[in-house]
Amino acid sequence: MTPETNKPTNVADKMQSVKAAWDKAPSGPKKEAALKHYQAAQKAHTAKDDTAANKELDAATHALA
Repeated sequence: MTPETNKPTNVADKMQSVKAAWDKAPSGPKKEAALKHYQAAQKAHTAKDDTAANKELDAATHALA
């Protein structure tokens, strides 16, 4: 398989991973910031913009750190 073929699965897997981390995070400004990035990632993924989705998921992960 080519890397392009795997991208949707990787984004979907990454979204699940970020969502799980978000669910476990304590309430507060970091969690709120991560939610905004996660929601943007959902919109990008729906629009089939995997690059933007990955960028937003990375930002959400960083916000939770």
